[in-house]
Amino acid sequence: MAAPRGGYTPSLEKFLDTLKSRPVEASIELLISLLKRRQIQGPEACATATAHILLQVVARDRWTSVDQLLGRVQLIGRRLVAAQTHELVIGNIVRRVLGLIRDEASEDRNDVAADSLQTASPQVASQTNSQNKPARPSPLPALGSFVRTQSMFNLLSDPSVFPSVGSNASTPGQLSGASTPNYNPQATNVSALRSEVIDGIQEIMDEIKLVDEQVQTYADIFIHPGDYILVYQPSRTVQKFLTRAASKRKFTVLLVVDPASAASSDGLYTSLAKSMASNGSNIITISNAGLMAYMSRVDKVILGARAITAQGGVVVDSGAAAIARAARERRRTVIVLGGVYKLSPETRLLSESQVEWGDPSKYVNFADGAMVSHVKVQNALFEFLPADQVDTYITNLGAHAQDNLHTLITDHYKEEDIEFDLYGRAQR
Repeated sequence: MAAPRGGYTPSLEKFLDTLKSRPVEASIELLISLLKRRQIQGPEACATATAHILLQVVARDRWTSVDQLLGRVQLIGRRLVAAQTHELVIGNIVRRVLGLIRDEASEDRNDVAADSLQTASPQVASQTNSQNKPARPSPLPALGSFVRTQSMFNLLSDPSVFPSVGSNASTPGQLSGASTPNYNPQATNVSALRSEVIDGIQEIMDEIKLVDEQVQTYADIFIHPGDYILVYQPSRTVQKFLTRAASKRKFTVLLVVDPASAASSDGLYTSLAKSMASNGSNIITISNAGLMAYMSRVDKVILGARAITAQGGVVVDSGAAAIARAARERRRTVIVLGGVYKLSPETRLLSESQVEWGDPSKYVNFADGAMVSHVKVQNALFEFLPADQVDTYITNLGAHAQDNLHTLITDHYKEEDIEFDLYGRAQR
């Protein structure tokens, strides 16, 4: 066996590169391992990896029915969610793929039913089509009633069109005594369904890629000339949102950073600072310890969402909730940015047991033995922002109020998939 190449660090890109060369089950196990070790992390990376692995399942697994495919996706979805319960986007993508399968299977069955009806009784189809066509003037108006009577008599007396109720006709698609076509509702063209579901999953992946470009188109509406915009550890979506607005107007950005991570975050926002300065806008870096001194000058607070729950609560980076509460006290507008794929139909509240805790060493020096021995230090990586602290949600489909979120959920998720418990095994 050849020795592994040095310097190999698992990542999303390397995982995607190996998908086609690995068996499906081996790829699933690898993804579970990467999620557990946080080598794939973040909403966009987790959503992309989930969509790709489900695409491989649909394309390469052997399944012969819709129910079999649904069961397979549900099982894999639970395994992925159990590997990383804190990333709600994993469950979102699984539910959207389940709804996609149901939609495509329903359309396929409707097409089969329509084809069966058209093939079964050409006479009835011809009669129906003739009724739907615009009526032509009768060449013999005086005999119109007689012609209609004769036509109805011939139609009723034709046994090929209306067989007797007791007949056991075995011809596929014949009409039964109840005037119901005899076709199998579970009959599905597996090849066609597979192709349609693959196209649908690829559309979901394209949506994830285009979120930032679509969200930033609304920057001109919400950021005005001369505004003071406060952001906290801005995500890529927030940075592109600010960059788009800076290309059209001048304003000031107050960039809040955590003092413990200030040294490591200098390079993260270099491109943002350059783009802002090149367009004449200013960016000021401040510490969250002195936040309240600047809040009176702030016009809007813009935060990036890791996930948005059905009630409007938002999962944000640790420290953002305190900023939102300060903005609420000053009656400042709080705007949350996030793609629709981050909108979760989950109704459960984020409890303390579900918050992910990180390394506290950047806050407490382990060289201080007395502190380490007698004080328990916890470092939350993210926290929950209640819905009453948010004014507007901006997604790739536009701006929304809290009351409109349920419409987005209804448009993107099936009721049976919302009720499906993806977290059952993860909580055992």
